[in-house]
Amino acid sequence: MKLREKNTALLLIDVQKAFLEEEYWGGNRNNKNAEIVCGSILKQWRTLNLPIFHIRHSSTNPNSKLYKTNPGFQFNELVLPLENEPIITKNVNSAFIGTDLKEQLDQLNCTSLVIVGITTNHCVSTSTRMAGNFGYETYLISDATAAFDRVGINGEKYDSELIHLTTLANLNEEFATVWDFEKLMQEV
Repeated sequence: MKLREKNTALLLIDVQKAFLEEEYWGGNRNNKNAEIVCGSILKQWRTLNLPIFHIRHSSTNPNSKLYKTNPGFQFNELVLPLENEPIITKNVNSAFIGTDLKEQLDQLNCTSLVIVGITTNHCVSTSTRMAGNFGYETYLISDATAAFDRVGINGEKYDSELIHLTTLANLNEEFATVWDFEKLMQEV
């Protein structure tokens, strides 16, 4: 059964302008085309008239690039919501905590989700884990998400691609099925 037949919802997580400022988040971002891929998926969802949810992070820290008065809070130009598309604003890593996302999905009888966004190892991972725990049939699109370099607890540096790939490996076949854009387009 194709995803379109299941009324599969698209969750675009934190595709916001702040993530274009690489150095602020740790530098060396992988998947520099993630927003372009997100935009292509969004276009397909709109064409098929499937449910779309724009998730944005609103930091409680006024100094954060994701604080509501900072330009980085705004959605990336490649995925701007249309008037009729729901916007969910969250203050924590999960798109489900402190929001009505689950209630809205349930009202639409959505039992399957496609998740894209930034960053792989933070809000995308947390939201994917919760989606899987809630019992949604969840698909995470590997080339529609991205990560940054991270510094370990002993000061060691971890490359963004390693962070991205190990996060996907941790999620795959336990919380979600990990596909790339090409596979998603075959299955939608």
